[in-house]
Amino acid sequence: MSINLDRLLKNSDPVVSDILNKALSDKEISSSEGLRLYNTTGIDFHLVGLVADEIRRRRVGDIVTYVVNRNINFTNVCIKQCGFCAFSRDFREEEGYFLPTEEIVRRAKEAYQLGATEVCIQAGLPPDMDGNLYENICKDIKKEIPDIHIHGFSPEEVLYGASRSNTTIREYLKRLKEAGVNTLPGTAAEILDQKLRDKISPGRISVKDWIEVIKTAHSIGINTTSTMMFGHIETPEDRVNHIAKIREIQKETDGFTEFVPLNFIYSEAPMYKHQTHDQIRQGASGNDVLLTHAIARIMLNNYIDNIQMSWVKEGQKMSQLLLMWGANDFGGTLINESISTSAGSNHGQLIKPKEIRRLSKEIGRTPAERNTHYKILKKFDKDNDVEDELDKISDSSKFGSYAELIKINKFRYKNPRA
Repeated sequence: MSINLDRLLKNSDPVVSDILNKALSDKEISSSEGLRLYNTTGIDFHLVGLVADEIRRRRVGDIVTYVVNRNINFTNVCIKQCGFCAFSRDFREEEGYFLPTEEIVRRAKEAYQLGATEVCIQAGLPPDMDGNLYENICKDIKKEIPDIHIHGFSPEEVLYGASRSNTTIREYLKRLKEAGVNTLPGTAAEILDQKLRDKISPGRISVKDWIEVIKTAHSIGINTTSTMMFGHIETPEDRVNHIAKIREIQKETDGFTEFVPLNFIYSEAPMYKHQTHDQIRQGASGNDVLLTHAIARIMLNNYIDNIQMSWVKEGQKMSQLLLMWGANDFGGTLINESISTSAGSNHGQLIKPKEIRRLSKEIGRTPAERNTHYKILKKFDKDNDVEDELDKISDSSKFGSYAELIKINKFRYKNPRA
């Protein structure tokens, strides 16, 4: 700890100072202490960020990591109607699409040829889905590109696939692993509080089932990420309780690779457009976004080293700030980002590796490409920053957009019930 930070802590609120000194001593911060940090103002507010940044530096150093990957959201047709989701379509709607497996493989191959080490596969839950669909997609990808890492299928999708296959979660996860799934995205978490979930996503995977899928995946050697969606109707107390639940799972399984706070994108979200809930917010404020990443770093210290921020949701400049408030990972290049874009995010569908490197260097940090398990593949200092294949793409519109995809006739969803 620097002398300046030590001096500042001595002049801060005694309660806040005690919590932050405790964090700097690598002691566990309780939910109530995390909640107190959410109520900081003035110098105490800035001290939360400074301490989170110091803990980040001690844990992972001054490297900003990123992964070259592609999102493949193969269908937007979904049997669920979550209040925050502007991506999904009912199976009767004209804008429903479903990519055939050969198109999914084509997109994966294109990404691999451009330097991607990972494809992230998530989608809606189409009605009457073939229980073997997810496995067949993975087998076909691995047949063509055995080296690509498949980061696929949220706990919601795993539960749905197990149900459609008439099997247990454990057996289904084993089948996915055998088919080529390497890690799972820990999405569909939203806020791990059942009463809140019943409001914003009634009928969606329960807290109990989400935890069961995650723990089971970890137990059979499938790592996952962990996420939290905030900035809607939840309270700071809901957030710290969510982070504490993630921490308890990690203590038991050690299977999370990262934690990703995800700000609610409101403008096209049904529950915001229709004002379904009282006091629904337009996403979290700038202060809240900073504090959420910092408090996550402080509460998860000793358990989860990597805090990822979402450039899609926060934009490039805010992302730089978050890298000084506890985050260390820039996430992925994505290439095709549909879910946040459909909800109203205006920050693009692709960020090139050279842009991530530039943004990292602008704040005095060293960028490094990683794989999904956070193994460093290439470190970039002043002397070895060369263009990647993805950097050489002059017209990113070649990858298409969500707005275009929902209008392509050959990919239009064909209702099996018709």
